[in-house]
Amino acid sequence: MTISAAVPEGVAPGSLGSASAGFSRAVCAHCGEQLAPGQGEFCCTGCSGAHALVRGLGLDAFYRRQETAAGTLRPPETLSCDFVPHARAVRDGMMELDLIVSGLTCGACVWLVEQALAAEPDVLKARASLSTRRLSVAWRGEARRANELAGLVARLGFKVAPWSPACLRATEDAEGRALIRALGIAAFGSMNVMLVSIAVWVGTDMEEATRHAMHWVAALIALPTVLVAGMPFYRSAWEAIRAGRVNMDLAVSLGVIATTLMSLSETFRNGPYTWFDGATSLLALLLAGRVLDRAMRRKARQAVAELLALQEGTVALRLADGTTRAVPAENVKAGDLVLVAAGERLRLDGTAEEAVLLDTSATTGESLPRAMAPGEALAAGAVNMGQPFLMRVAAAAKDGSLAQLARLLERAEQGRGRFVSIADRAARAYVPVVHVVALATFLGWWLGVGVGWQAALVPAVAALIVTCPCGLAIAVPAVQVAAVGSLFRRGVLVASPTALERLARADHAVLDKTGTLTEGRPELIADETLDPEVLREAAAMARASRHPLAQALVRACQDAPALGGVREIAGKGLVRGSQRLGSPEFCGLAKDTGSGMTLVYCVAGEAPTVFHFSDRLRRDAGEAVEALHGLGLETELLSGDGAGAVEAAAAATGIGPWQARATPADKAHRIESLRAAGRHPLMVGDGINDAAALSLAHVSVSPGSGTDLAQAASDLVLRSEGLTALPLAIRVARKAQRLAQQNIAFSLIYNLVAVPMAVLGFVTPLIAALVMASSSIIVILNALRAGKEASA
Repeated sequence: MTISAAVPEGVAPGSLGSASAGFSRAVCAHCGEQLAPGQGEFCCTGCSGAHALVRGLGLDAFYRRQETAAGTLRPPETLSCDFVPHARAVRDGMMELDLIVSGLTCGACVWLVEQALAAEPDVLKARASLSTRRLSVAWRGEARRANELAGLVARLGFKVAPWSPACLRATEDAEGRALIRALGIAAFGSMNVMLVSIAVWVGTDMEEATRHAMHWVAALIALPTVLVAGMPFYRSAWEAIRAGRVNMDLAVSLGVIATTLMSLSETFRNGPYTWFDGATSLLALLLAGRVLDRAMRRKARQAVAELLALQEGTVALRLADGTTRAVPAENVKAGDLVLVAAGERLRLDGTAEEAVLLDTSATTGESLPRAMAPGEALAAGAVNMGQPFLMRVAAAAKDGSLAQLARLLERAEQGRGRFVSIADRAARAYVPVVHVVALATFLGWWLGVGVGWQAALVPAVAALIVTCPCGLAIAVPAVQVAAVGSLFRRGVLVASPTALERLARADHAVLDKTGTLTEGRPELIADETLDPEVLREAAAMARASRHPLAQALVRACQDAPALGGVREIAGKGLVRGSQRLGSPEFCGLAKDTGSGMTLVYCVAGEAPTVFHFSDRLRRDAGEAVEALHGLGLETELLSGDGAGAVEAAAAATGIGPWQARATPADKAHRIESLRAAGRHPLMVGDGINDAAALSLAHVSVSPGSGTDLAQAASDLVLRSEGLTALPLAIRVARKAQRLAQQNIAFSLIYNLVAVPMAVLGFVTPLIAALVMASSSIIVILNALRAGKEASA
């Protein structure tokens, strides 16, 4: 199946400027293949589409270079894989596809892929991650467009495949082994060339014949080293040239090859010095930097890898005949029954028909196991701490909670905040500037200063190497990856690309009470005067209601049987004959103007019984509020509960202003008022009634126990029990912004100092390689400091 792109409307294939005008009518205007008489300008529709694509991307120079070199290109590659089954429907006719893209090496590569896809009219989103090499594409239309979009990326010179954790690891392992092998060859060759070169450099009285022989020994070692060890750079550069684009590996390749050819010329004419040691050492340093860069990136994005690893493996699928069979987790469908053994990790989401005990520390950060009630949702990643049980699968692996969390993490890591956009724009501009600076340096020294071309090539090569913008391109993404990953390991899920940047600026915290400051789980207050039989009768009636207070009453007397004939009156209570259970006024008593945490049980002709409940504060609520104050945030409490309960919670936690009986509109209005006053409010809430305020806030946070709607409207989700992770997240966000600013400043200062020195001839190719590789490593090491705050 050949993938092709349509020629833009109103543009004839033969009217694409000089790109096609200089070609003979006997060959294809794109690939140079021979054409049959009367066939037109292109050998196939694929070349016609590729020609339009290159022209549409503004890469006309691609064809001018081809014309000058009289070279030929291969026709667009075919895709052996069908990508349609890997496209997934999201909502409202929108489709998504995740690809792994091999060949992404710098910010310019990411920009090219994203811009090419964004030019398609039906594409809604195209986001590539340099760290994971994952490309997410969303479009409005049919699933069959998946092949066309994947083909478009392939025609740019990148290899694409459906994304999967296994595919990513396999690609990373293969590329990692190739880099390490190349590094070993380069290191071995550079050390031996250096031994020979040292003799030439220090041997001032060396005879010419001896020096000539030493040059040839160095050449015999350096030439195969440069040829083999430089393949990772040459291959990437050649793919870029074939696709009509430039990348930083092209600059590196030109520098290495130019230095080697310059040295070979000096060897033939028995010049005083050669630079084989510089070429081989350059490769060794660059490869060492790339190996370290890959290792650091892999460590930084380890959170996603660890998360996805939780769902790998096999599960015991229960068959219709009652037996079980081990099958890969990714082959299990929603609705299947699986047997979870004692101590086994849940690979999939599901529900159980019995109470189970799970260790959820891997996904929520909780230190203690949780008892899960029958029918309660069980999240993948947890470990069964009790007896074996049967679980009904709720979602396939690719649609489950772990996959969704991984996508949220990656979206947050690769999101573009203000600083990321600045870094990206600078990196894109550098790609053509690098070659212009190197050419101008060569011409300036050769024609302006008047030195020989060999001498002029030395500062030109140094300028070509030292101007690599890799450090600037990764300055901010590296910080985001490190911060998001470290927060996740502490139970904080960053769900928005710009959440950290906005969280760092928050100066006013607005907190909900129920489910946020409190556990959101009312408990019956022990009272020795309560008649156990009356409690049993009331709990039996309460089983007919899902009201939180009714459920709390059931938990207080779990052996109470369910009763028939119970009728619920919305907003009031339960009725069964002469029995009533509900609010005080429903049972004929005065309205509760306090906490609202009471239920009354009455039988006609008997004295009513009042049950008092309390929603306990989270154990760390006061500590978290105090920490927020210490970070300079003002706090206030907004709740829909009664005045008594709200006032008590505010007093216990040290929150100053509070408002009871607050409606969703009241909360939203308060957030709008704070923003109008120039504040940056942080909203923390867990309920449906908090969703509007969460969406309006400068930045929003929801506890892990919050409703789906609240979590969807939030920028961060506290997956661990408690609130102490919130001030931790603020500290990490503020440190991440400081580190981002430091990285950008360092990268700019580095270029302002290094580039002029290379142009003026103060930097040799060897020194340029050392400085360039070191700058990228320094940026990444500085970025990893963002994770130390969360680990402290």
